[in-house]
Amino acid sequence: MTTLIIGGSGFLGTELVRQANAAGHTTVATFATRPGDPALAAWYPLDLRDPAALDALLAEVRPNLVLNASSGGADWSVTAQGPIRLAIAAVKHRSRLIHVSSDAVFSGTRVHYDESCLPDPVTPYGAAKAAAETGVLAVNPKAAVARTSLIIGYGRSEHEKLVHDLAAGTRDGALFTDDIRCPVHVADLAAALLELAASDAAGIHHIAGPDAVSRHELGILIAQRDGLDASRLPTALRAGSTHRGALDVRLDSRATQRLLRRTLRGMRQFALQNPE
Repeated sequence: MTTLIIGGSGFLGTELVRQANAAGHTTVATFATRPGDPALAAWYPLDLRDPAALDALLAEVRPNLVLNASSGGADWSVTAQGPIRLAIAAVKHRSRLIHVSSDAVFSGTRVHYDESCLPDPVTPYGAAKAAAETGVLAVNPKAAVARTSLIIGYGRSEHEKLVHDLAAGTRDGALFTDDIRCPVHVADLAAALLELAASDAAGIHHIAGPDAVSRHELGILIAQRDGLDASRLPTALRAGSTHRGALDVRLDSRATQRLLRRTLRGMRQFALQNPE
C-alpha cells in the first residue's frame, strides 16, 4: 500500500504520516515550506495551484491512497480549487481519495449538523471548503469527504499553544464563551481517516468528538491538564465582535462512528489522558 499524504508537514498531516508508516504503508508526503521526518516518509514539495505538478507527482508515486490534509486558509486557489485539481488527478491515476474538510462550511443556524445538512458558510474560508467538497465529489464520486472540527493533541495544536500563551500573558486575545465546537484528538482523527480510506465509503462523513464545548471551556480543560492557572484565561463574546464566523456548530459523527473501530473520544475524556 502506497499512501500519499498532501500537507504531510502540518499538524494533522504529521500524525497521518506517523500512523501510516506504523501501519506498514509505503508513505509519501508533500510539504509547502519544510519537509517532515525523512525516516517516516519520502517528501516532495507541492503547490496545489499547479495541476501539472500534481499530475507529475501522482504519475511518479502511483499511490493507492491519497489523503488530503492540506490547509490554505481562505486562499481560494489553494483551498477551493486545489482539492478539485487533486481529485481530477486521483481519478486519472486510479487512486483512492480522502479529502479533509471542516465544520466551517456551516453557519451555526441549525446548531446540530449531520451529513445530510447542506453547507451554508459565513466566512471566506468556509466558502472555499464548501466549494472544494462539491467539486471533489463532482469529479470523483468515489472519494470520501471527511468534515472535522477543532483538532487537539500532544500540546502541539494551535488551540493548545494559544491557551499556554494566554495563561503566560505573552499573547493578546481572549477565549470566546459563545463559540462552541466538537474538538477531536488528532490521533483519533488520523486513525479514523485511515480506517475510512480502507473501506469503500464515499461521500460526506463527519469525524469529530462527541463533546460540545466553548473555546473558553476548551481552554480550561487544556489548562487543567497542563497545570496552568485557568483563571488567567481572558474571556469574551464572539457575537458582536469583529471576528466573523459561526457561533455554535456541533457535528453529529454518530453515523461515521458506526463504521469505525476507533472510538472518537470527547474533549472531556482525552483531556484527562495526558500526555496523549
